[in-house]
Amino acid sequence: MNWLVKPVLLLPVLFTLQELQACPLPATLPPPPGNTDVAAIEVPLGGNTWAYSNNEKKPRVTANGIEQWTDAGAYYVTYVRVNRPGSMLVKLKATGQQACKLSMTIAGKEKTIWVGAVNNEYVTAGEWQLKDTGYIAIKLVGISKEGASFASVSDYAISGTAINTATTYVKNNEGNFFYWGLRGPSVHLNYPVADSVRAEYFYNEVTVPEGQDVIGSYYMANGFGEGYFGIQVNSATERRILFSVWSPFTTDDPKSIPEDQRILMLKKGADVHTGEFGNEGSGGQSYLRFPWKAGVTYRFLLKGVPDNNNHTTYTAWFYDPAQTKWLLIASFKRPKTNKYLTRFHSFLENFSPDQGAISRKAYFGNQWVRTAQGNWIKLTQAGFTYDNTAAKGYRKDYAGGVEGDRFYLQNCGFFNTYTNYRSQFVRTGAAQQPVVDLEQLP
Repeated sequence: MNWLVKPVLLLPVLFTLQELQACPLPATLPPPPGNTDVAAIEVPLGGNTWAYSNNEKKPRVTANGIEQWTDAGAYYVTYVRVNRPGSMLVKLKATGQQACKLSMTIAGKEKTIWVGAVNNEYVTAGEWQLKDTGYIAIKLVGISKEGASFASVSDYAISGTAINTATTYVKNNEGNFFYWGLRGPSVHLNYPVADSVRAEYFYNEVTVPEGQDVIGSYYMANGFGEGYFGIQVNSATERRILFSVWSPFTTDDPKSIPEDQRILMLKKGADVHTGEFGNEGSGGQSYLRFPWKAGVTYRFLLKGVPDNNNHTTYTAWFYDPAQTKWLLIASFKRPKTNKYLTRFHSFLENFSPDQGAISRKAYFGNQWVRTAQGNWIKLTQAGFTYDNTAAKGYRKDYAGGVEGDRFYLQNCGFFNTYTNYRSQFVRTGAAQQPVVDLEQLP
């Protein structure tokens, strides 16, 4: 979503307001960069590089690039995308008081780099021949050093016949885009429903394939005009079901919301945590710590009903297949709102910059809405959009489409295909109307 600023919430929301409130982006996007030749481009490591280590100590990359590099087991991987094969000459901008020996590997070819005492100077790493287009990984490793640390490295200067103005990377940190670039592009499915439909319920099913349940992922199933509902991977040991509703008062500080515009929690399920969130808009939030599993299809049901007194109540349920029952997550009343459900969408995002180099994918299937008159309507169409990280051309590892009878979304990991903005999808095949005893829901 760009959308964004790094979340600082009273309860961790871990999603971007830009992604939801700016979804979709304006119909007219800036034209993609052309293929004009350039003498060289400067790739800042701060927004394009991930740090790893063969030791327990976790290295890091700052907005200035690689700094305080003392761990001989650390290595750094930078990604750029080229749209034509050819040669690529790489120089690194380094600073160091004493000499060190590094190695750089690109496309399976390793070259040794000797770096002397330098002060923000370019050192030639070597030239590589790129046989294919798409993303390439530039791996930098420390071999030996005379002093306590290896040289600091802030940028790579790359040039050659493979490099042009269409080469893809995060160009600068304006708008905090090093952070958003490391998080990677967020992608959305927008389900069209006629304005004349008074939709009271929104039903969706989500399946995260095995191996695609990456830490930092939010698989948002039931998005609507005033909030969002889905599942997250919060850490190696914690997963959540998250449901939130924005206040109609625009602010990033929940404490500044006037009393008459606060989201009111009406009820919640067992073990569900509720509170407020901020920094990406503000409102009411709820989450249930729940050990959902990859490879299992989960069902989501959302209800939105106006009370004709300028309030709308939003309620979310999650179906636990192990217990074979619907679980209440929470029910919120939103003031200054008198409407049924609108703007039906799903999205996939990564909220952890450390995990932005890992690909993830999810399937979304069997979408339905139920009208206030009691009629179920199946949703078989979806439009694809993405956030500003993709719109600016900083990352192109995003995709959406149809596989079998389900839609899918995929992002991060630097895969080489991408899906055009506002692509339209239609799913076919059998669609099973939800079997839900609405009167018996908790």
